[in-house]
Amino acid sequence: MADNTTLRRTTRQLIRAYEARALKKRPFAIRVADYLTTYFGSLEFLFLNLIVFGTWIGVNAGLVPGVAPFDPFPFILLTMLLSVEAICLTIIVLMSQNRQGYVSAVRDELDLQVNLLSEREVTKALRLLLALHEHHKIKADEDPELESMLRATNISYIQRKLEEQLHTDQPTFPKIVTKPITKLTQAVKTLGPTKNGGGKSKTH
Repeated sequence: MADNTTLRRTTRQLIRAYEARALKKRPFAIRVADYLTTYFGSLEFLFLNLIVFGTWIGVNAGLVPGVAPFDPFPFILLTMLLSVEAICLTIIVLMSQNRQGYVSAVRDELDLQVNLLSEREVTKALRLLLALHEHHKIKADEDPELESMLRATNISYIQRKLEEQLHTDQPTFPKIVTKPITKLTQAVKTLGPTKNGGGKSKTH
């Protein structure tokens, strides 16, 4: 148990160390993108936008005396500026997210490798315990679950099964389009012809 705790502590230290090195090695453009992304997510930036756009709309709506409107309704210039701002914000945020995604991918890979090592260590410990039982001639009850635990985990098999489940759970585009049409056709067939359909009516 102590070894596992020490291993986890070492893993956390490695993750922090890697993240710190990644932050120090950031190019200047990425540093600027990270700073701007943090600023864009603040209330200060939100209030700044509200003040600027509110003032813009007020001036061009003729609500400010002594100031001639330069972008009358429907505020075409303002719409263009908002579109340019949205494009710039998206690119900057994506730059920052790409770096964070890379660090997260390395962290997840490291975590996966540590978990695989821990699984091998636990399996080895179970085998040693079973060997001690056999050495001291301690008869244990048959345990199918223990026998499965003693076998090495087939990572490739688990990966294939996960991929199969992901592919089967996601419907393809043709199925998405044709499924409602198929249901509608079946519903129409179930209803059948109307009582007065085909111009044939029974008289008594």
